[in-house]
Amino acid sequence: MHRKSSVLFLHVAVLLFGFAGVISRFVSLPSVLVTFYRVLFASSSLLILSLARREKLRLHRRSDYFLLFAAGAVMAVHWTSFIQSIQVSSVALGTITFSTFPLFATFLEPLVYRERLRAFDVATALVMVGGVLVTIPEFSIQNQMTAGIAWGMLSSLSYAVLSLMNRRFAGQYSGRVICLYEQGSAVLLLLPAPFLVHASYTVSDWGALLFMGVVCTALAHTLYVGSLKNVRVQTASVISGMETVYGILLAFLLLHEAPSGRELLGGAIIIAAAMASTFAKNRQKP
Repeated sequence: MHRKSSVLFLHVAVLLFGFAGVISRFVSLPSVLVTFYRVLFASSSLLILSLARREKLRLHRRSDYFLLFAAGAVMAVHWTSFIQSIQVSSVALGTITFSTFPLFATFLEPLVYRERLRAFDVATALVMVGGVLVTIPEFSIQNQMTAGIAWGMLSSLSYAVLSLMNRRFAGQYSGRVICLYEQGSAVLLLLPAPFLVHASYTVSDWGALLFMGVVCTALAHTLYVGSLKNVRVQTASVISGMETVYGILLAFLLLHEAPSGRELLGGAIIIAAAMASTFAKNRQKP
């Protein structure tokens, strides 16, 4: 029963991750401001939780502070570009293009960690490229959907970089500590945004931003990390791939955004390639 509960919590966490993109459509603010308040509320919640649990927050080395600060900068780029992609196109297109991050990780990981580049990974990456090309309505940056794909690919690239940076710290610190430092760094970097970007705030904006930060980020991250103690990595990876599906379903139910045939076909290709890569990597012998 304990494992079943962990699987359930994992699905809830991934559902909340997908919900964040939908909630951002209810906020009438520029993407950089949405990201700032999201990381502000999320990092504040994680700090309170960490202090309440008396978790050790001091890092082992001075260099780790600098590297986690850099990771926070990458996180700021990732979330800003992801929300921008959704705002200029649709939740479906934003989440579909984001799910291509294994494409960039395929080529970056061997370079960063000096690992062998496998032919299967290259083939999977090429299939993902094909999935992205299917979703493009026309090769014009003036087309909203094309612009959404461009922002989504930047979000995907930055998330791949962030994942590689997190790999360095995964065995040294808890997921909550890593996330706290990264989100706190993002807050500091985006601090000028509210003063430089003028916008009108509504009560619903504040409610949506608070929900995104506390529930869709801080709570979802805590559930996700906690579930990994009783769930296999392979299972967690497959369930994480459901974020795109959950996002599209929630957008359809709450925003009445029906994905086009191109988006469905491209998304199916990308998700299938990502899951095939996940299963293949988990079958590899250590």
